[in-house]
Amino acid sequence: MTSSVSFRITRTAEDLAQTITALSQRLVKLEQRQEALELQLRQQQKDLNAVPDDEIATLEGVEALLQETRELLDSTAPMAEGPMPDEVPQNDAWGHEESSEMTRDVA
Repeated sequence: MTSSVSFRITRTAEDLAQTITALSQRLVKLEQRQEALELQLRQQQKDLNAVPDDEIATLEGVEALLQETRELLDSTAPMAEGPMPDEVPQNDAWGHEESSEMTRDVA
């Protein structure tokens, strides 16, 4: 009887050892897979944040054109001043008739 109990204990210990070995191997594979996925994710994030060189060159060209345009606008913009004091506005005589025309109509 003691030999059958001893056999069962040995067999159970062997089964547990195999199960632990299988679980350990699976854990190692899962850890490797996780590392590979994390590396892939970091690479994708890096690629998303990177702007291609040709786009950077195009954007720099646009920025230079904008700067030149601003400089031209600043250099050609008229100074904001009111009308000169001795200037007579053109619309000042609207609605007024000259006196010579009025006397002609009455006669």
